[in-house]
Amino acid sequence: MTFTRSIIPCLALLCLACVVLAAAAKSGGKWATRNPMLSSRTEVAAAETGGKIYVIGGFGQGGELVEEYDPAGDRWQRRASLPRALHHTAAAAVAGKIYVVGGYDPSWGPVNSVYEYEPTLDRWRSRASMPTARGALAVGIIGGKVYAVGGVGSDGKNTGANEEYDPLKDRWTKHVSLPTVRDHLAVGVVDGKLYAIGGRMDGNYRRNLAVNEEYDPTAGGWRPRASMPTARSGIAAAVLGGRIFVFGGESPSGTFNQTESYDPATNNWTSWAAMPTARHGLGAALVGSTIYVLSGGPTPGGSFSSLNEAFTP
Repeated sequence: MTFTRSIIPCLALLCLACVVLAAAAKSGGKWATRNPMLSSRTEVAAAETGGKIYVIGGFGQGGELVEEYDPAGDRWQRRASLPRALHHTAAAAVAGKIYVVGGYDPSWGPVNSVYEYEPTLDRWRSRASMPTARGALAVGIIGGKVYAVGGVGSDGKNTGANEEYDPLKDRWTKHVSLPTVRDHLAVGVVDGKLYAIGGRMDGNYRRNLAVNEEYDPTAGGWRPRASMPTARSGIAAAVLGGRIFVFGGESPSGTFNQTESYDPATNNWTSWAAMPTARHGLGAALVGSTIYVLSGGPTPGGSFSSLNEAFTP
């Protein structure tokens, strides 16, 4: 009888421990190393369309480079180069085409260029220029339109520009400015709302931010949301299952390996398994239920890599 009374609580605790461990394993996620890029770069842009990922521009082996990754075959190939070399640019896909917006030219001059890439033809063409020239910006897609937010303008200072590009009309529209002006931020879109996360002030990674601000184009305004647990910049983000996953970053003390996700429905953040390789200036893109985290510098400043690490929550 004594034995029975003692073992039942133990079994209950063991079952509870199993549940906790199962939950931890689920929230931890898994990382896998995939075939590396053909080049080593940092400060790239990445976008997915047609089940393939395109890594565009950056520092390193060529700011005009474009490489296409096929996750199904785990293989890379070169594609038509950008019309001009760019770094700290931004890219997003709409209706099977990729739009590369802004960035810096090789002399660190902010640009307002917009280039459209059609993968089926492997061809680029210029489109209507962005109203505000800027580098280290971020973009998101809402309703088939590209929203470009933040960055560093021609005066070397942050801009809060929030400008919308309509690919069908090849036209830009200005909207309410980003409340916390910053650069090297990340953007995620969930349920028609845009979230501007993290970044730095005036290009200085000693002034990293954890801020998270939501833009609702229907209401036409911004509001603050729960801050990211780790203040960082030079980050990348991708959306999966209604959550925005944020990867990497840099500061004077080193690069970040943090993986953190934001759930707009609960206004909460979750920490996940750390990236195998800490880095900044990286790109992230989703194919299926896997996020591919690409390129980036392993150390602060001008370092490069060809890394391709895949994360599955």
